[in-house]
Parts: sequence; C-alpha cells; structure tokens
Amino acid sequence: MQRHSLLAAGFAFGLGATLAVASLALRRETPSVQAARQFLATLEPDKAQKARYPYDSAERFNWHFVPKERNGLSFKAMTPEQQKVALALLRIGVSADGVKRLETLRQMENVLREIEQGRGPVRDPDLYFFTIFGEPSDKGKWGWRYEGHHVSLQWCVRDGKMIADSPQFVGANPAEIRDGAMKGTRLLAKEEDLGYELVQSLGAEQKKECVCSETAPNDILTGNSRQAAIQEDKGVSYSELTSAQKKLLEKLIVQHAALHTAELSKKRMTAIRRAGVESIKFAWMGSLERGKAHYYRIQGKTFLIELDNTQNNANHVHTVWRDFKGDFGADLIAEHYQRAAHQVTGSLGH
Repeated sequence: MQRHSLLAAGFAFGLGATLAVASLALRRETPSVQAARQFLATLEPDKAQKARYPYDSAERFNWHFVPKERNGLSFKAMTPEQQKVALALLRIGVSADGVKRLETLRQMENVLREIEQGRGPVRDPDLYFFTIFGEPSDKGKWGWRYEGHHVSLQWCVRDGKMIADSPQFVGANPAEIRDGAMKGTRLLAKEEDLGYELVQSLGAEQKKECVCSETAPNDILTGNSRQAAIQEDKGVSYSELTSAQKKLLEKLIVQHAALHTAELSKKRMTAIRRAGVESIKFAWMGSLERGKAHYYRIQGKTFLIELDNTQNNANHVHTVWRDFKGDFGADLIAEHYQRAAHQVTGSLGH
C-alpha cells in the first residue's frame, strides 16, 4: 500500500513538473528567466530548498574554486532530466565552446583521481553545483551561480537584463595532461600561449616595464575576495605597444571574455573601450621560459585579469576576471537606483 502511494506521488510530481515546464514555455519571458524557472520546476521540494537562496543572502558572495562541498544543488543530487535542464541554464551565460570546456574541466577530476590514488581530496565530476538567488523574473533582481573545483561563474539579472557576469574563475590541474585517455589536453592553452606570445614580442625597453619580478606569486593575487583590490600600477601600457602587439593584447582579453556568450563577451569589450584602452597595462612575473612558473596581469580602469601557473611544478593554472565596480552586480544595481531616484526628483541634467 505504501509502495503504491509512493509511486502515485512520484507520478503526480513528474506529471506536475512536466506540465509546469510546458506552461513556462508558453510565457513570453527572457531566455534566462525561462531556463531558470524550468530548472526549478523539475526539482522536488527538498532539492529546490538546496538550490535556492534569497538574492540578498551572504551566500551569493561566498565563492571559491577549491575542491570542497558547496551550497547549492550538485549534478550528483540531480536526476538525468534535471541535469539536462540545469545545463540549459548554464548555456544561457556560457558560449557553446565554453560549455565544452567546462565539461572537459569536470572530467579532469577523473584524471586527478588517477594521479592522486586517494591521497588528495574527493575528486568527483558530479560535485559541481547550481544555485539560484532570488526569484527568476523579468522585473527586479535575481541571479545564479555555477561552481565547483576550478570553476566559479555567476550572473546577475536586473529587470530582464544581464548586468553582471563576474567574478569569473577557471582553472586547470594539470594544465597539460601528460598521460592517459586525455593526454595532450590543455584547457587554458590559448590564455597561456597568447600571454607568452605577447611578452616574448616585447622589445628590451618594453620588457623592463612589463616584467615586474623574476618570481611569480604562488596564486592569483585577488584570491576569492568579495571585492577585487586594484593591483600595483605596473606593466607595459597599451599606448606603448606596437600595432601588432596591441592586437595581441586585445586578442588575449577577448579570449578570457569568450568563455561567456558572444553577447556578454561583446558587452565586456564595449565597457573596456568606453573606459579607455590607453591606460591598460600588461604585467608579467616569473620566468619567460615555457614550463616554468609564471604569472601575468592585465589591468584597466574597470577590470582585472590574472593568470597564474606556479603550482605542481608549473602545471596547474588559475585564471580570474574581476570587474572593480561590477562583480556580483552590487555597484551597478546601486547606480541604477540612484539614477532612477534622480529622475524622479527632477535633478538638473536629467
């Protein structure tokens, strides 16, 4: 009797979730809202409770990139159908190539398990988590996060528009897989290779400006701070580069932005150009020789990119993109409401 009741309840839930997803498809909502609601509609109450937090929760700023248990709902806790809908939400913020790269990143947990043979932390490609903050809607604020070992991505939506997609962290260990079925895989190859190409193209005087230290830091300098601090104003500036070198630097910035969709990547580049490119600086620390510990930083008025490859004999790379006023959307939202208040009060100039 109890078994029949459980089966009936399960059927009722499955039918309800299916109908909910179907009805959502008929609504005229932005893709992000539709994808988030579809994901939530497939979840049983206990799973939904794990996946959801208030928008203003401190958890939204609790981001990290080390292998540890997260708050949110993991692939491991999802059914295959729920995993499929979760990936549809991921595709709203990440490019098609980015999705492939993130899937490769997850499978690298299996590589680490083989290398470590139980000596390290738990390595599981299903321990990657989705978290929804607030109520997905085309009015008001909400957002979502995708996070696990070596990845932390978050998006913030206001009144139906994506206003923030940082911090953005992606790492790879090993940076180059040298054995096994995934031998030859370099998840962040372009980010490293373009950096090397740019620094090695510099003339003697340019290198004096660019190379700040012969020793690379042990990790990205900003860590998992809630707000990124502006780093030292060191490095070779965009204005001091040749035309070919400028194109290389632009290509490198675009490569870091390209994890996200073309629309979001373009939005980032537009914001950088509006802030002014002449003051952007490219700084290098560590060896200029491939395979040795190295670090580079690209810093402009509004953004910071870091790449560090020093751990595990310089075969363990971390990259991060921070927006000084845009991380988590906090300052951008404040500016929006300040502008709205000025418009209501009829301030001069509005």
